[in-house]
This record gives sequence, C-alpha cells and structure tokens, in this order.
Amino acid sequence: MESAGEYDYIIVGGGTAGCVLANRLTRDQNATVLLIEAGGKDDYVWIHIPVGYLHCIGNPRTDWMYHTEADAGLNGRSLIYPRGKVLGGSSSINGMIYMRGQSGDYDRWAEVTGDASWRWDKVLPLFRQSEDYYGGASENHGAGGEWRVEKQRLSWDILDAFRDAAQQVGIPNSADFNGGDNTGCGYFDVNQKRGIRWNTAKAFLKPAATRPNLTIMTGCHVERLLIERGDAGPVCRGVKFTGGGTTWSAAARREVLLTAGAVGSPQILQLSGIGPGALLQEHGIAPVADVPGVGANLQDHLQLRMVFKVRGAKTLNTLAANWYGKLKIGLEYALRQSGPMSMAPSQLGAFAKSHPAQATPDLQYHVQPLSLEKFGQPLHSFPAFTASVCNLRPGARGHVRIASGDCYAAPKIIPNYLSTPEDRKTAAAALALTRTIVAAPALGRFAPEEFLPGPQYRSEEELAQAAGAIGTTIFHPVGTCKMGRAGDPLAVLDSALRVLGVAGLRVVDASVMPFITSGNTNAPTLMIAEKAAQMIAASWK
Repeated sequence: MESAGEYDYIIVGGGTAGCVLANRLTRDQNATVLLIEAGGKDDYVWIHIPVGYLHCIGNPRTDWMYHTEADAGLNGRSLIYPRGKVLGGSSSINGMIYMRGQSGDYDRWAEVTGDASWRWDKVLPLFRQSEDYYGGASENHGAGGEWRVEKQRLSWDILDAFRDAAQQVGIPNSADFNGGDNTGCGYFDVNQKRGIRWNTAKAFLKPAATRPNLTIMTGCHVERLLIERGDAGPVCRGVKFTGGGTTWSAAARREVLLTAGAVGSPQILQLSGIGPGALLQEHGIAPVADVPGVGANLQDHLQLRMVFKVRGAKTLNTLAANWYGKLKIGLEYALRQSGPMSMAPSQLGAFAKSHPAQATPDLQYHVQPLSLEKFGQPLHSFPAFTASVCNLRPGARGHVRIASGDCYAAPKIIPNYLSTPEDRKTAAAALALTRTIVAAPALGRFAPEEFLPGPQYRSEEELAQAAGAIGTTIFHPVGTCKMGRAGDPLAVLDSALRVLGVAGLRVVDASVMPFITSGNTNAPTLMIAEKAAQMIAASWK
C-alpha cells in the first residue's frame, strides 16, 4: 500500500459539500487538504449544457448508476437512483434549481438537535454569503458570492397558462421562492451562468485548485476509513483508497470529512465498522462503533408524474419532432445560449397545501412543457405537458445498507415510498389538486386531456394506487446520517456533524438532515457545508 501523504484534512467526495469545504478550508494557508473523488473531472461537454442531464444520468462516466430495491409502495417497481460520480457531484447532473425550502424546516432542525444555530435566521446569512443573485443583494439574497443564481432564459405559453390556472384555484403567483416561505407558483431560479450550468466544481473548486495547500485526486475509490483505538475510544486517522491501479493510504492530522452523499456516506461508514452491529457482523465486518442510525432515516421526494395532452400549444414534444426542429433548437443554443437546450429539467414550480389544515405548503410541483413514458425514453409524438407533484414532508422512512463486505458492490437502497397511510392520503390529494388546477379556465383554450395516470382513477384508494404506478424519485435522498441529540437512538452525528463515538470524523452532506427540506435539496446541502467549514475552522483555531 502506497502512502499518499499526510494532511490536516481529508475530504472524501468531490460533490457539492466537498467542493465547498475544499475552498473554505484552504483559505487557511497553514492547513493542508486532500480531496478524494471516485469520478473524474467535470470536462464532459454535456455537464455544462443544461439539457445535458439527459446524457449524464444513467451514464457511468458521471453517475453511480444505483437502483432501488423493488418497492411495495411502487407496485413492486425498482427505480434508477442517480447520484453524481464526477467533480461537482450531483450539482453536475441535477436539475439546477436553486431552492432553500421553508424557514420552518431549519427551525425544526434546531429543535430536534437542541442547537439554535441551525435556525432559519442563523443559516440565512450562510445562504447569502455564497450567493451571487441576479437581482443583487437584499435582506434575503447575496451578491458577489461563488454560487450564481439566475432567471431562466425562456418561457412557455402552456406553463404561463398553468401558472394562471393555479392562481385561479387559490395558489398565488410568486416571484421568489427563497425568502423562507415558498408558497405560490412561478418560474424556478436556476444555478446557471448565461445559459450554462454552474456546478460547484466551477464555483468553488476551480478557484481553490491553484492553492498549493490543496491536493485533488480523481478516479479514486475509497475502500474504508482507517480507525485506531485511542485512550478515549475509536479515532479516525485516515483513509484507504484505490486509484490508478494502486492502493493508497492517506493520514489526517486533524479530521476526515465524509462528503460522499446520502448513499455513499453511510455505505463508507458501514464498510469501516461504524453502523448497526448486526448488519456489520452479517457481512464479516468487525464493529468499531455500534451506531444503529447509520443508513437509517432515508427520506426522498416521490414525484407523481401526471401527463396531459393539449391542443394548439407549443411544447417540446412538437418542437423536437423532426430534424429541422432539432437543428433550430441547436442553433439557438449555439448562438445565444437560450432556447430548449438551456432548459432546466423543470421550469415552472408551485408550492401548495394538500389540505387547508397544513401550516405551510406540503406539495411541490415541477411543471414541464414536454412528456415521455419514463426518463430516458423518447418524447411523446403528441403535444403535452407534465405536472409532477411531490409530498414535501413524507412520513416514510427507508434505509441504505451494504449488500456485502465488498466496497465495490452497490448498497441496497430501500426508500419505502408510500408506506404510510398519511403518505398515500397525501398522494391521492396531490393528484386530485392537479386535476383541479388543469380544469381551471386559464388552461381551457388548450383542451387538456389526462393521459397519465388516466381519468379512470377516481376514489382516494384508486388515486393512491395510481401514485404507486406513476411515482418516481426526484433525486432528493437525505437523512441517512442524521444529526440529533445525545438521547436519540437513530442519531449518527451531534449538531456539529461529528460522528458519535468516533473522534476525528465528521459527515458533511445531505445525509446529515434529520428531516428533508421542503423543496430541492442542493442549496441546503451547500449551506450545510458552509456552516461545517465555519465549525471546523473554529474548533482548530
């Protein structure tokens, strides 16, 4: 085994959180940092063209290629479960939507951890400090930071009509979803710069890459953490990994920072002997710390994709139906970085309540001027739009568990979608609300006709069954290494993101969330990394 050297910090994973930490920690010229990434550089052209997510998801060059186990809530179906395997991580393949969630999400984190520093009013400055908002600095937004946030570069009549229909049924227009209350309907803000994807590798890692105290190793697969028995208990001293045909070890003088995401981080912990004792022993791994919560508490947003045929509307289905249309779309992007190739996967968003008793919206819509049977398949031959709706605060809890002691084997991902009566009830209400919006006068001129799941599903139970047939992940897994109070049996981390029972080790990514945020999860993950960088710097000041 070759030595890759000794560093103050070792960051495992070059995704959203890893890129932010690499940037922030190397600001201290006296601190040395090693960043290890299993994927390659973000030099694949389709990463940077917004519509290129179609070529990145399901591509082993940029995606871990995970699948869920067959899920009873989805009528026995298994889903693809994309996770970025490239510098920038999932920010290199995601939908580019900038969304913080509800202020109450963070107040709830503060309550369950007993740490008031996670409250909305405390984390808002962290969102602002990294932001470069197109509208300039304000009480809610920052300017001049690394993380560019822009308006989208196109609109669609069919989406404008959906927005007007939503307003007609009581969902107001919204110009900004990111002030702490995302109620309303409007076009999403996106992480782009002049029509080009803006990932965390560009925003944070590239400026830091020239610093002599940062070492970046790509194409390196972490096998396990190196843990020793200290006088006060286990201590993480470094990492064992492979790359370039060589097995390496690297030592950490201060801390190892696990930033491998909601699937990768619990997998690495379990392979290293940190996790549920019975699971580790089942796979021949000697337990270092019996932490039952590692891999538990998996939460995700299940989107229910309703498709409506329309008449007299311009949609991507018809625009891209022939070679001339495709050529026109390509030229528009080549000349102006606008048009359909600059599209985020979803353009229009809406946040609404499944029932008036909800204190804040518990449903999110992603509305698209296109339709297809499922991801990766061709667009339908008829004009249509898709209104996907998800339960923002699902009650279902799944888990991520190693399938063997082989570090190269994919873990078992079991989300347990629609496994609670409340989730099924909310799913039925979400489908019913979508029908109400589509039936509003503003969409009448396009004569929308439900194609999926189909008008034959009417009762609450039938709609819940339909949800299981059309539901798919919107790629927001979180919670598998949750932070919590000392008495929480499923807590993996304290509120400073330190692994309970193992010194010298923190987890910094979406897995730390005790509860999923009420919206897309990339921006909250970036904020978590900003906060972690401050806590780490303070502890070694």
